[in-house]
Amino acid sequence: MSPRSLLPLLAGLAVLTLTACVPVQHASARGEHRDDFGTPVGNRTIQRGGDLVMGLSNEPDKLDPTTSSSLYTRYVMTTICEKLYDIDDTSNVVPQLATALPAVSPDGLTVTIPVRTGIVFADGTPFDAPAVATSLRRHFELKTSQRKSEMGPISRIDAPDKSHVVLHYKQPFAPITAALADRAGMIMSPAAIAEEGDDFGDHPVCVGPFKFVKRVPQTEIDVERDPLYYDAKDVHLDTITYRIMTDANIRAANLRSGDIQVADTISPQDVDALAQDPDLKVLQAPSLGYQSVTFNTGNVDGVGKPTKHIDKPLANDPRIRLAFSLALDRQTLVDTVFNNWFDPACSPIAPKTPYSSPASDACPPFDPVKSRQLLKEAGVPIPFPISLQVTNTQDQLRYAQALQASVAEGGFAVQIVPVEYSTLLDVQKRGTFDALMLGWSGRIDPDANTARFLSTGSGGNYGGFSSSTLDNLLTAATRTIDPKQRAALYGQAVQLIQQQNPIVYTYRLRNLTVQSTRVTGIQTYADAVVRLGKAAFVGSKEG
Repeated sequence: MSPRSLLPLLAGLAVLTLTACVPVQHASARGEHRDDFGTPVGNRTIQRGGDLVMGLSNEPDKLDPTTSSSLYTRYVMTTICEKLYDIDDTSNVVPQLATALPAVSPDGLTVTIPVRTGIVFADGTPFDAPAVATSLRRHFELKTSQRKSEMGPISRIDAPDKSHVVLHYKQPFAPITAALADRAGMIMSPAAIAEEGDDFGDHPVCVGPFKFVKRVPQTEIDVERDPLYYDAKDVHLDTITYRIMTDANIRAANLRSGDIQVADTISPQDVDALAQDPDLKVLQAPSLGYQSVTFNTGNVDGVGKPTKHIDKPLANDPRIRLAFSLALDRQTLVDTVFNNWFDPACSPIAPKTPYSSPASDACPPFDPVKSRQLLKEAGVPIPFPISLQVTNTQDQLRYAQALQASVAEGGFAVQIVPVEYSTLLDVQKRGTFDALMLGWSGRIDPDANTARFLSTGSGGNYGGFSSSTLDNLLTAATRTIDPKQRAALYGQAVQLIQQQNPIVYTYRLRNLTVQSTRVTGIQTYADAVVRLGKAAFVGSKEG
């Protein structure tokens, strides 16, 4: 797709002003965006108390760390549900509810995690190793769990004493520490689990600087400071309100007016102007994740269920999916739609990480002629129709419409079906789609960016793709701790993915968050989570 072919579409949307054939250029050259993860409160003079409001760009799904699949749930849970481990601004894993990194036996089959004692959950239930084991077993055993595949081939979970949890493995599983730095490591009150069961997400109880108060669907989620929290002296706010604001323009307007003090997922259309406001500060971090189009190749009865044959050319013939990938002008799309703030993505492996390689960084060429040739070889009508479900947010619709124009050159007729975000999460789990466009915020270990979505039977394999060859490659990558060996295996996996294209990777965003200068202590890292637990209003001394 040439930049010229995008002009009528984008002009019609009244979202960009382009001249001639040149994509909109951001003031900074590509690659020169400077990371700003935010800063801790430190020695700043702050107010004690206050009510912080965050404009949340989409509504979270259920506040249950075992079953949730939404980035926005992670925002809320990070304030009320701490994990065994977290990451820092350099993407290193650090202990949180654990007291040290895991000890792994020489054969890699036993992982021992030392955990805190002498602290309590928000409901007063003691926190100890048996409580941790209860949560980990739920993550691993619950039928609706989204965490099972992230935890690897566990055979048994023990708590031999109050301060140690032991994971026993059938085979070594290198990604476990990274998995426990995300939702698989979130620890829930065993009393609340017993009382709420499958409804835990309606009244979540964990260890965290804040505790859950209430949720008004499609409106807001409220949390308040937990006086039982072990580090309560460093929690400054009284309450946090997560206000659902799906419209990027409304979030920007509320930031300027001061009605909200922080907002996530700022649009590249707004961020330059907001950065010029002396009362606002832009936090920005690279992303470990990606945006993509997933094709349904076998999800008939719901995610995690045995795959079944789908009698449709798009599901059956990889030539059609390869044609779609070749019809994407990835570079022009990100330049024109996102003002050079984002980058093309061609694989699930984040570049410039220990697990990237030339093979994982390689990008399919833009070749609409070859695309049409493949469709002709597949014997399908040209233009080939595809129904693409996409979230109804402005940036996603803008990109989907530009994508529609791009792949048209390659012989595709894409019908865009806008869907509310939380509904689309359900759609992908049920398998009621031909193609859908969603993103993944990314994890520090590539297993969670690959096997979760592509291993046969995985709880995140929404497209129902199944390949024993790919399964073997991804499994092998989890059984070695050598980054070079793992990078080589993931490179081979990417080559296979780019032949079959069950998922077509499109772009990699930067995590753009804007906060008021009236607050401090807000931080966001490459995992895309906005951390508010230790934030505070700037002002008079505490008293």
